[in-house]
Amino acid sequence: MGPHGSEPLHRVRIDTYIFFFVLFGLVVFLSHLPFLSLPYYWDEAGQFIPSALDIFREGQWIPHSAVPSIHPPAVMAYLAACWKVAGFHTVVTRSALLLVAAFAVLAAFLLAIELSKEVRGAPAFLAVTLLCVSPLFFAQAMLAQLDAPAMLFTTLALLLFLQDHIALCAVVTVVLVMVKETGLVAPLVFALWLAHERRWRDMLIFAAPAVALGFWVAILFHQTGHWTGNAEFLRYNLYFQLHPVRLAVTFLRRLYFLFIANFHWVGTLAIVYAWRRTRVFPARRWQIAWWMVAAHVVMLTVLGGAALERYLLPVLPIVFAAMAASLTVLPRLPRLAFSVVLVAGLAAGNFVNPPYPFPYENNLAVTDFLSLQAETAAYLSQWYPQARISTVWPLTMELARPVLGFTSQALEVQPLPDFSLRTLNSLDWSRVQVFVLYSRDWDPPFNLVHYTSVKDFWKRFYGYVPNASMSEGRARVPFPLAADFERRGQWVDVYVNPAFLRVHPGVETVEKRAPLLRGRSAGGTHPGLGRKTL
Repeated sequence: MGPHGSEPLHRVRIDTYIFFFVLFGLVVFLSHLPFLSLPYYWDEAGQFIPSALDIFREGQWIPHSAVPSIHPPAVMAYLAACWKVAGFHTVVTRSALLLVAAFAVLAAFLLAIELSKEVRGAPAFLAVTLLCVSPLFFAQAMLAQLDAPAMLFTTLALLLFLQDHIALCAVVTVVLVMVKETGLVAPLVFALWLAHERRWRDMLIFAAPAVALGFWVAILFHQTGHWTGNAEFLRYNLYFQLHPVRLAVTFLRRLYFLFIANFHWVGTLAIVYAWRRTRVFPARRWQIAWWMVAAHVVMLTVLGGAALERYLLPVLPIVFAAMAASLTVLPRLPRLAFSVVLVAGLAAGNFVNPPYPFPYENNLAVTDFLSLQAETAAYLSQWYPQARISTVWPLTMELARPVLGFTSQALEVQPLPDFSLRTLNSLDWSRVQVFVLYSRDWDPPFNLVHYTSVKDFWKRFYGYVPNASMSEGRARVPFPLAADFERRGQWVDVYVNPAFLRVHPGVETVEKRAPLLRGRSAGGTHPGLGRKTL
């Protein structure tokens, strides 16, 4: 036994770990099998894949194919190593990230066991079920971004700390801060807790992660002249957020996502009940876990201008473990009912979008977005390879960089700042050859942002610029609609300038057949993949 009653990690047989890792790995891989060939999404394509390619091809740890930032290189180096072994392909990338996700599920399972020692039953199985069906985790598990790997090492570090494996925990936190710089919050919580317990020697060990991160920042500053890699990153992720209104809104958004969204409110009710009626949460292990959640929420309220929900992934296993543990104190029928509703609500969140704008990467809407983008790129590559395509990021990047998996050849693009009515009205349409308008943001018919007061608030404090809707685009674009694609509320419209067709008569002949594609859903043959994307 450890000094606080924790059973040492080595007393569990290794074949038990292997069994559960294989079990969780099969669940993760089989559930994501239809999505392994999806091309790269948003920040993947704009930041992390180009950065990993710089390591893979040139050994350049400070990226030049993407804007340098403070993000440490561990995940990009991991991807580069996987490509060295298996080749550069989206299937390899997705599989590499799913392997990390499988380890993360195992770590979450072990953490839930450690946290729930005082409760009856086996809540750890419910905890990992909640994690596996969670829309955010399901989507992020296959994306080449930093937050799912950060969740793995945060969860593992907390588990080791609770089991009093201090030295090993410190090593894991060093890896954590090399995965994502905000992981520094974990060793800070551990150090402060050890100071509270007057374990000064153990506390000093957790200076190692700060030293490691400082070393990376020093290299970054030497190469770029900015300790965050670029001035805009610092402005948006720190200075922009330091406004009392934005701080308050972000804090409420963090609490909303963790404890209300996607039927989390069911688990939150159970936590409140258990907190008031039992002695579950006063235990030392739960106090440390809740301090970890609180510190993470506070840090991500102050940092990160985008306030993306994926930043909360590192503490999601703690919240789900708390929900699962709390449900065990309910009588049998309410416990079963609450558990079924919570799991079903989370699962439904993979397919049902909220009535307000949200990042597509929060659920399976990301697969619809990528399928539509891939379908559009295939259409443009086939019918208009010589045209200049006017549209906005990320489609401009996807068309211009074949390495991202959308096209087999680079197309000429004219980047636009946005799809606002002001931009559409200011365009010199005589110089536009092909124009692509698409649903860059989630905008359902019933959208809370449509209310004038909400829209004005978002414009004032966040610089919100509404994009043109499908109907507004069709009313203002002075070209015929050549093709349109729709998938579960997302859409793409392709317009072609008749003057371009007169200059390119060969295209005009082809164009007579092109309208047959109108209204076709995404999922057709993708030129870069040679197979259906979904």
